Formats: sequence, C-alpha cells, structure tokens
Amino acid sequence: MIMTKKNNLYFSNDVLLFPLLFLLTIVIVFWIESRFNINLNYLGIYPRKIEGLIGIICSPFIHGDVKHLFNNAIPLLVLTSALFYFYRRIRWKVLIYGLLLTGLFTWIIGRSSIHIGASGVIYMLTAFLMFRGILSKHYQLTALSFSVIFLYGGFIWYIFPTDPKISWEGHLSGFIVGIIFALIFNKQTLPVKKYIWEKEDYNPDNDPFMKNFDKDGNFIETISETEVIEPQIESTSIKYIFKKSITKEKKDL
Repeated sequence: MIMTKKNNLYFSNDVLLFPLLFLLTIVIVFWIESRFNINLNYLGIYPRKIEGLIGIICSPFIHGDVKHLFNNAIPLLVLTSALFYFYRRIRWKVLIYGLLLTGLFTWIIGRSSIHIGASGVIYMLTAFLMFRGILSKHYQLTALSFSVIFLYGGFIWYIFPTDPKISWEGHLSGFIVGIIFALIFNKQTLPVKKYIWEKEDYNPDNDPFMKNFDKDGNFIETISETEVIEPQIESTSIKYIFKKSITKEKKDL
C-alpha cells in the first residue's frame, strides 16, 4: 500500500503546504524590508565576488518592489505545487539542488551587478516540467508539459538580454539547470499502465476477443452450443364453464 501511494498520483496536504511556506517566507522577508525600511539587496548574488556567494541561498527570497514580488509569486506557487504533486519522489532534490545550481551559474556568468529574485528558480522549474514530461512519454506528465508551455512558454524570451533591468543571466541559468535535471532524472517517476495486449506474455490465441477474428482480421460470428437458444412453443389452454339453466324449474313452480 505504501509503495502504491509512493508511485502514484494522489493529493496530500504537503503538495500545497510547502509551496505556500516557501512563498510565505518570501512575502515575510519583503514585509520586513518595507516595515522597517531595511534594504537586503546586499544579500543578493554578486557575480565572481566571494561575498556574493551568500546570494546563492538568499537571493530567491529578496525582491526589489511589489511588482517584482507579484510577478514571481503566482508562477512560483503554481510550478512548485506541480512539482510536488507530479514528481513526489524527486521534488526536494529538484527544488533544493536546482535553487543552488541556478544561483551558482548566475554567480559565474552574471554581470557585475546584484541579482535578486526567485525568477531563476521559476525558470528552472519551467524548463524541468516542460522537458521532463515530454521525455518521459507518460501521458499525464506530457499533459503537464503542454500546460506549462501554454501558461509560461512566453518566459523563454527573457532568457535573452532584452531589458538591462532584468537578470536574464539568472533566467538563463535556471533554464539550463532545468534542462539538465530533466535529462539526469530520467527514470520513470510514475508507473506506466499497460493493456493486456502490451504485456510480454500476451498470447492472442488465448484471448476470447481475438478468437472472433480470422487471420485476415475479418469478424467471425461464433456461437457455442451452450449459447444456442431453442424456440419454445407455448401451449394455450381453454377452459369451458357450464351453468345449469334454472328457468324451466322456476316455471314449473
């Protein structure tokens, strides 16, 4: 029973609980900055500087303004919840290692500026869910991939330097990490359901349904002796009732 649950899709509280806690932490950090007029941008990623390594862990929790926070909040919640539901066995590896590697790649290739925000993690999750589902050839995961493409496929344009205010390096780093993870975690995470004719030990000669077809695929109507229904003739009986006439007896009286 435990293995069945582990290997199949089912909803549990942690599917939403942990993504909400992740998002709540980001909101609390932003609230502290606004409430006490604190600027934590110095904890962001500063590429190729030793003091900028702290940003690999801290930068996803720091945002510049309300718009920046709002743009990241909804995709982060949706994608993290999808990860926790569909990839239950590897979700923590993808999320934690993905966060760290995305920050590290940004630290290596980024411009000499402070990089903050959870967008790198969002791009990592987007790429992973897109490519892993397609590569898995599992219909549920493939459907998830197309859903992510439909919702967030437009994100791909921001892995290029279109706006100097946007950390496209963080986006590109996350996208690359997501593709790498989609290739590394290549084991089937969900059981593939096989029909009886897809199994290796399937013998069409023993299939009752296949016995209704000849070798050319033509349908053969076969009726076994037990299925022959003999016509039944129903007998009809007619009953006659005779009553004595008492008219003559009354006249004699």
